[in-house]
Amino acid sequence: MNYVPIPVALLGVGRLIPVDLWSDTGQLLLRRGQPLLSEEHREKLHAFNACATEGDTLAWQRAYERMVYEMLRDGMDLQSIATAPMPSEIRESDYVVGAQLSGGWLDLQEVLRGILYQGGLATNPLQRLAGLASKVQSLLEADADDSLLCLFLALADDKLGYSATHALLCAVIGTLTAEKLGLTAGQRHTLLQGALTMNIGMARDQDFLARQVPPPSDWQRNLIRQHPEISVDILARYGVDDPDHLDVVRWHHLPTAPEALQHNYRVRLVLNTADAFVAKLAARKSRAPLSALGAAKSMYVGAQGDAVAVGSAMATAVGFYPPGSFVRLVNGDTAVAVQRGARANTPWVISILDKKGLPTSRYLCRDTQEPDWAIAAPVNYQTVKVAVSLEKVRRARDSIAAA
Repeated sequence: MNYVPIPVALLGVGRLIPVDLWSDTGQLLLRRGQPLLSEEHREKLHAFNACATEGDTLAWQRAYERMVYEMLRDGMDLQSIATAPMPSEIRESDYVVGAQLSGGWLDLQEVLRGILYQGGLATNPLQRLAGLASKVQSLLEADADDSLLCLFLALADDKLGYSATHALLCAVIGTLTAEKLGLTAGQRHTLLQGALTMNIGMARDQDFLARQVPPPSDWQRNLIRQHPEISVDILARYGVDDPDHLDVVRWHHLPTAPEALQHNYRVRLVLNTADAFVAKLAARKSRAPLSALGAAKSMYVGAQGDAVAVGSAMATAVGFYPPGSFVRLVNGDTAVAVQRGARANTPWVISILDKKGLPTSRYLCRDTQEPDWAIAAPVNYQTVKVAVSLEKVRRARDSIAAA
């Protein structure tokens, strides 16, 4: 995640801070909604080079610019404006919209989570969703392996929330599968829009259910059944009038529904398969996650007709060990897959733990087609207690392209 230094000198003592503040090394310094307590507190933030995420920083800057405009409009003197502290409130509309959306996958996850959580109360949602869809497409086209790596690692981080990561992974996996199946650009666009918004009717509850130990209550089961229609109602209130977008959201759990638009059948089937695939990969408090290999195999159990073709295309598109998943090698190392290989079961990997369970100091890419680096078994990400450095992975992956 990109961190941007914030103007510590413009923080007002006693005023609430509307964003999470971090050190430049990623240590949480102050949670959003907490106040700056004193000048000593300010000095501490300054010493740690207090930062915020790129998305929060830009939104806070927009809120500040709006505040300055309002002060000028109201005739306040320039000295008062120059010494005014940063605002304590950020509106939803302050967050980046349209083509201005920037950053990487975790920044997109943060923006999408805000829209999904707001649901029908979101401000300016259509422009923001359009910006998200455009940025998802550009990041995926730039580097599909890096996209999968970032999102599968994010899926393992329950602090990020599940709903937005699920949506982005479905969008990426669905798009890659659609390309394998030869779906048109228009169909892929509909699929992407549907993936981002299909669960907007229950996003907060989706995150709660991911952390819940008891089985869903009757009320929750009813919400799960009804959320596609709730999502369609929210999108219609946003002003979405594309019948294809609404169709794939309404029927993403029932892709063969006779009432659905026939020409969207394959789009719905891909989205439905991606939705189930990602759900099986995610941990719950009540169960461990399946490995990607296990989830891929499950797509074939009981599958018939078109579902078999979609499952096969999805397994081929992302691999049995997609980037961001963990494996044990025949030499005893624990490794993370970082790039899809020549076959679905032969990714490029980087060892992060040696056979004694000690972290490795150097990231080196290995081709699991080679017998010395072959995969012995998938590894549950919950058992891996060492963080993966994306920057070191990217530098190591560069060596593959250079070879």
